[in-house]
Amino acid sequence: MKRLAMQAWQWIDDRLGIVELIGPAAKHLVPHDARWWYTFGSATLVAFIVQVVTGVALSFSYISSASQAYQTLQFISNGTPFGSFLRGMHYFGASAMILMVGAHMAQTFLFGSYKFPREMNWTTGVLLLGFTLVMGFTGQLLRWDQTATWSVVIAAEQAGRVPLVGNWLAQFILGGATIGGATLSRFYAIHVFMVPALLFIFIALHLWLVLHHGISEPPVAGKPVHPATYRGDYHKELEKSGVPFWPDGAWRDFVVGTILIIAIAFCAAYFGPPVLGKPPDPSILQADPRPDWYLLWYFAVLALMPPKLEGYVMILGPAVIGILLLIVPMLNNRGERSASRRPWAIAVVLLSVIMIGSLWIAGARSAWSPNFDPEPLTPAIIGVTSGPVFEGARLFEEKSCLNCHLVQGHGGRRGPDLTYVGDRLTHDDIVIRIVNGGVNMPAYGKSLKPDELSKITAFLESRKKPVLRVTSGAK
Repeated sequence: MKRLAMQAWQWIDDRLGIVELIGPAAKHLVPHDARWWYTFGSATLVAFIVQVVTGVALSFSYISSASQAYQTLQFISNGTPFGSFLRGMHYFGASAMILMVGAHMAQTFLFGSYKFPREMNWTTGVLLLGFTLVMGFTGQLLRWDQTATWSVVIAAEQAGRVPLVGNWLAQFILGGATIGGATLSRFYAIHVFMVPALLFIFIALHLWLVLHHGISEPPVAGKPVHPATYRGDYHKELEKSGVPFWPDGAWRDFVVGTILIIAIAFCAAYFGPPVLGKPPDPSILQADPRPDWYLLWYFAVLALMPPKLEGYVMILGPAVIGILLLIVPMLNNRGERSASRRPWAIAVVLLSVIMIGSLWIAGARSAWSPNFDPEPLTPAIIGVTSGPVFEGARLFEEKSCLNCHLVQGHGGRRGPDLTYVGDRLTHDDIVIRIVNGGVNMPAYGKSLKPDELSKITAFLESRKKPVLRVTSGAK
């Protein structure tokens, strides 16, 4: 049997040239002391393979139609063998991939492995991080529930603030003027075809660069990088003490990859897939449009920003972070690599972890999203039990204005507190704001009847501080 298997393999290899193709890559020399810290890159690749396999399996049942997507996900979760487990694997695989990319970049930064001649290794890694985040965000919409659709509406709102091309970007994200079937089809194409294609291309390029320049040796204090002599010194040391990647170096990657798959499978079986919220029905307001955990820290930044700065942070924040990451090798591609001689590098990583962790906690409690289940305004708050003011208060609730605005402690904190708005704005100011909208407020001019507008205005005009009357007694 063994002889037949060997003969079959030799025949296949003779026709396809497999050993000739992958043999040099498998046997290339790596530094003998490149140990467990160097496994994050291969772990990221393993997580990506999990995503590809589970994504293909899910696509056999998923229908990217606004009228059927939600039902097919329910069917996958409840009606197909291992469907819930596959959804869980896909969800936790995405989380694992983002964690491993982040850990790999942190290790690369601390070890100074982005320095000469590996600047392009770092650049492709930054782009892969960006593609991975886009992959995660677009995948959230495919759940096609209230949370997913509201998250995309918020993303479109952010894009709409970009100068000159904001309106075009918002319409590109939504596939039109409003969210609908075209939005789902667009996100499905991006998630299933476009981003995976980019990931395959840049992963291949990244691996080629790793083979071309070699795996960076662990840093040694007092041994700086000199571009003029580095390559020669590196290859001399590799010929002297290097070991072949297979099997001397690959077994650690195999162990970590296996543990990662087991961890993803355990989380999928124990915790299950993300819970589907209610379907995207405009009449249903109970939703919590927060992104998945790996984008929650950015969500918190937006929640904590003063309203006047929010638009600038939405636009400039991701751009500045991306540019800073891309120019790291250009600013510092030589000199010391050891973290002990680069305490600022340790500080950057620690501060980044603390900041993201703290903002992640804050994001879970933030007021960025509207309050989709506010307590109704009581007659005591409204001040009357009938008439235009009372009817305007009820319309204020029905039109979801209370979701974003506080009135005596009731409602959301997304917009300004309107408890005493009658003291701040005139009748005409209130009408103009309702009809035309504001920075974060949609225009209601086309959705309100004149009578409804008049009643809501009457209610808002009545929101004034109580007047204290002082009476004087006879002496």
